[in-house]
Amino acid sequence: MDDASLGAVGKILVTGAAGQIGSDLVPELRKLYGNENVVAAGHVTPLPEDIRASGPCINLNVRRYEDVERIIKEHGVTVVYHLSSLLSALAEANRPLAYDVNFTGVFNVLEASLANGVKRVNLPSSIAVFGADAPSLHTPNDVSLNPTSLYGVSKVYGETMGTYYRRLGLDVRGTRLPGIISWKTEPTAGTTDYAVAIFYGALSEGRYTCYLRPNTALPMMYMPDAIRSLILLDQADPTRLVHSANFNLHAFSFTPAQIAREIEARIPGFQIDYEIDPLRQAIADSWPDSIDDSAAREEWDWKPEYDLPAMVDDMLANLGPKLARRQKGA
Repeated sequence: MDDASLGAVGKILVTGAAGQIGSDLVPELRKLYGNENVVAAGHVTPLPEDIRASGPCINLNVRRYEDVERIIKEHGVTVVYHLSSLLSALAEANRPLAYDVNFTGVFNVLEASLANGVKRVNLPSSIAVFGADAPSLHTPNDVSLNPTSLYGVSKVYGETMGTYYRRLGLDVRGTRLPGIISWKTEPTAGTTDYAVAIFYGALSEGRYTCYLRPNTALPMMYMPDAIRSLILLDQADPTRLVHSANFNLHAFSFTPAQIAREIEARIPGFQIDYEIDPLRQAIADSWPDSIDDSAAREEWDWKPEYDLPAMVDDMLANLGPKLARRQKGA
């Protein structure tokens, strides 16, 4: 596969480019393939300034098939990273909108891609596909999927549709991402976003109130590894891939109490307390404690670079100056 010359044959479209993953993925793709060859699509949330300044940007409502098809045709898109999605807590709060974005949006992207010569669609999934009946430790790649959240149901839909469209001739690939930690984008209402918000609390106030129980273990990953995983899978040799849109992915697992200890070791006096959110706690309880990602390691040589201590060091090194600049600007 000669995707290094992608600019000569087409372009990459990234939907949800203003989101947590998209805002980091677009700059990396532009470094690899050239600024003009990566089209960043946002909708409600404004695209970051660095993305708007460095290459083509569009507004795209993935709920409208005609809009998706028009963009693919106008830009000669050959590869899609479809990241537009309402996360777990937001999806529960607005089910009609979540259905439109997470279900109709996936169908529109897959159908328009198949109909218009797109080579590959990268459709990330999530550990939210697992239910309480899945093994909580080292959850296997191929196991029964019984999610308890609408977000999880939508990700099972995406995996299943990816397999279906693969049979129709569209190369669909995807990883089941764990909780993603990033200093670049603000935490939102995702169940795992406490692991980002805790750094803001630690640096700004020296304390944080967590909405999950202190012993709630969840699989996590630092953003640089998440971006690497998406690009590595897109570049993988298709003849090696047994799975397609459902690769387990893992880096490390921790509890709120464990990450709090790591932060306290670097910010003496940091304190954490707990005010449990029943909705997000129930969602977290249905997810695995750790993931078996041997399929990804065997089929496309996946290996994370960050563990928990390295992630904490890098988060503090980057988020501290960011918050200092914000305070100075205020």
